[in-house]
Amino acid sequence: MAGLSTALTLGRALRNVVVIDCDSPCNQYTPESHNFFTRDGESPQALLSIARQQLQQYDNITFLSAKASAAEGQDGAFQVTAGDKTVKGRKVVLATGLRDLFPEIDGFESCWGKSVLHCPYCHGYEVRDRPTAVLANGEAAYHLGTLIHNWTKKLTVLTNGVSELRAEEQARLESFGITINERNIKRFFHHNGVLSSVVFDNEEQLPIEVIYASIPFEQQSDLCEQLGCKISSHHHIEVDDEQRTSIKGVFAVGDCTAQPRAISVASASGTKAGFTINLELMLEEKMPSDK
Repeated sequence: MAGLSTALTLGRALRNVVVIDCDSPCNQYTPESHNFFTRDGESPQALLSIARQQLQQYDNITFLSAKASAAEGQDGAFQVTAGDKTVKGRKVVLATGLRDLFPEIDGFESCWGKSVLHCPYCHGYEVRDRPTAVLANGEAAYHLGTLIHNWTKKLTVLTNGVSELRAEEQARLESFGITINERNIKRFFHHNGVLSSVVFDNEEQLPIEVIYASIPFEQQSDLCEQLGCKISSHHHIEVDDEQRTSIKGVFAVGDCTAQPRAISVASASGTKAGFTINLELMLEEKMPSDK
């Protein structure tokens, strides 16, 4: 959605835009998207379909269904290889997203986006008050535990091994009635991605219907590295307030940056980048007397 928002903004500014799309969004595992005003509860696929359909009315926006594999150049003269085609442009916008790295827990991937979740603002209302766990350790466990406590009081922190919580963090979580469970997880018992219990190494089960998981991720594409963009220690593409990367003429929007992972935020970042790019292009245009 971030890249399509940029394309819409630039298309309406009468700029020629090529959208290279391999149709592999970060939220492809999620059946419903929430907290997106006027479209609450729509599937991500439906939202993308609507966006693409609306963009097709602009003759200056072109879609290329392919995966971008290479990018090079400098401000004003970039080229991107996608499939057997090479696309040239004055600016590049990376809306390439992230790839979540699933832990080796049987059933995790099947439940991801359905009953194993990443964001309470996106999904918490629908699963409020259910027996819930936070799968995380250390600082992440503390942050998620205190946050999720607002949606349910039936909450357990699963550290999946020895707890790395500081004493004061554990004490605060326990003061909220949150249980800390350090047992190693063997698998998730579920039916078509709907979780019912967590199974530990000793085969004991804990009835759990919802899990919020803090898991590692990586950039879904290496185009940012090919172009030389600076990557943060948290594996995001670093951008300024106008979505500029460290490389002049290259912008990044959506989940591949340090934006909160929500469709509304991703869309806003894309619109903001469109504003900035159009302004830069205007300022770069030569005066008639200079031609």
